[in-house]
Amino acid sequence: MEEIIFPNQIRLQRKKKGVSMQALADHLGVSLSAVSKIEKGYRRLNQDQLISVAELTDCSLSDLYVNEQNSKDEVVQAWRREQERRNKMNIEAGLKILGAALRRIRTDKDMTLMEVAENSDMTLSVYHRIEMGQREVSDKEFKNIATTFSMSVDELKKEVRELSEAGALDEIMQKTDAKYKSLATPKGSHVSMYGLYTGDMPLIKVYGTSGQNGNILIDMDDEEAKDVVCPFQLMAKRDVYGINLCTRRLGTLLPNRAILFVDPQEMVSVGDIALYYISEEEAMLLSIREDDNGVFYGVRFNPDERVEIDSNELSKLHKVVAINL
Repeated sequence: MEEIIFPNQIRLQRKKKGVSMQALADHLGVSLSAVSKIEKGYRRLNQDQLISVAELTDCSLSDLYVNEQNSKDEVVQAWRREQERRNKMNIEAGLKILGAALRRIRTDKDMTLMEVAENSDMTLSVYHRIEMGQREVSDKEFKNIATTFSMSVDELKKEVRELSEAGALDEIMQKTDAKYKSLATPKGSHVSMYGLYTGDMPLIKVYGTSGQNGNILIDMDDEEAKDVVCPFQLMAKRDVYGINLCTRRLGTLLPNRAILFVDPQEMVSVGDIALYYISEEEAMLLSIREDDNGVFYGVRFNPDERVEIDSNELSKLHKVVAINL
């Protein structure tokens, strides 16, 4: 199943300017089929493509998003119907049942999201989407998850089926469904970590409270986390989230009010600032360095401290890609 990247009004803006689908396809360097999927919100647009669409149709980026303030009612209603349809498809496909079952099994085994993600060779955000029932699971991924739970594939399938038939997943799915609906509505402008852009400008959730020794506590299930406007250059990034700068272990380079935008999918390099997760909900903010042997390590200040980074745990490094001062 294709994932919706964001509801858009590209077709409306294109037709207003008399631009054909072929002209847009040529301008973006993609096929007509790709343009059709883009306009329906089924295919991802990267930052450069998004800018190119706005330039070709002579409109602002905000004009490309569906919202109740400047979109026709039929467009908003069509988006809502599409969300309901895809939500139903997810249920019929068993994604929500599977996600709820995996969360239940993980909890029963007293394992964290981070532990399951790492042992299943996934990023934290990808596995989190699976438990939310918003991402399909390949055969290889399912096998990896089963192995992480010390189960065979057949045993895991049987456990999922039995939990579902016993009604043990209903409460989990209800909570997940409520959270999904709050993220998927065009009313009030919001962007979730799953990439659904709505409203006048897309928003990003910001997490983070002060922990011990200058660490940052991060609870991605915190429904009270505040929203901030997504930086323009990050609009095409799907997994970005925000972090409050609630530690002085980076020094006084940035003001306390700064917000760090983090992308777990970006490759971390020497000179970058990154979050280094030491547990599922606790991370260090590090300046990434490299020693004479080419080994990565992190540096924290106030006081100065070298932090060793396991070469097998690079997935725990989430790169800071933008800073809002």
